[in-house]
Amino acid sequence: MVIGHGSDHPPVRINTSQQLPATPATSATSATPKTPGTGAVQPTGHPAAPPVHLTIPGIGVDAPVEAGGLNADGTVEVPPLDRPGQVDWYREGPAPGETGPAVLLGHLDTHKGPAVFSRLRDLKPGDRIDIRRQDGSTVSFRVRELQQFPKADFPTELVYGNTTTPQLRLITCGGSLGGNGHYSDNIIVLADQLPS
Repeated sequence: MVIGHGSDHPPVRINTSQQLPATPATSATSATPKTPGTGAVQPTGHPAAPPVHLTIPGIGVDAPVEAGGLNADGTVEVPPLDRPGQVDWYREGPAPGETGPAVLLGHLDTHKGPAVFSRLRDLKPGDRIDIRRQDGSTVSFRVRELQQFPKADFPTELVYGNTTTPQLRLITCGGSLGGNGHYSDNIIVLADQLPS
């Protein structure tokens, strides 16, 4: 799975029974992933602990989370192919529970079979996502909507742009599998933090 940085184009909406209202967002200053030191904090005013485990009961995800950064070409690191059950958190952005979009990435499949986000497109608005953090606390999110974009038109602003509330983005591959072994699209889940 390659996560690129393209221009913003209208998304292909994945069919779901409903779409929950969006949480207000503010305009980001650039179309690149956010870097540390943006002042993102939890509602308590303290930085959130890093995520260590992801649970999505509705699609059977129960997975470890590791921190990842950027590859040399500017794309976001994804879990190694020999760890199909792992999820990566983009550590240069907010941690889950901090103001802004926390980004988690996982594979759809590998040559050995389904991977951690093989059923991501089956999520529905209202489904719950739980993230356990390094300090033992858990933060929960509710799915708002799913969208699908061609990788060439990756929606950088939608995924990494500033928000006024803690939000979550889950990203995997989708679309058609090309002869090069890469999928044509990305599936993106947008979720909002639930009250603690």
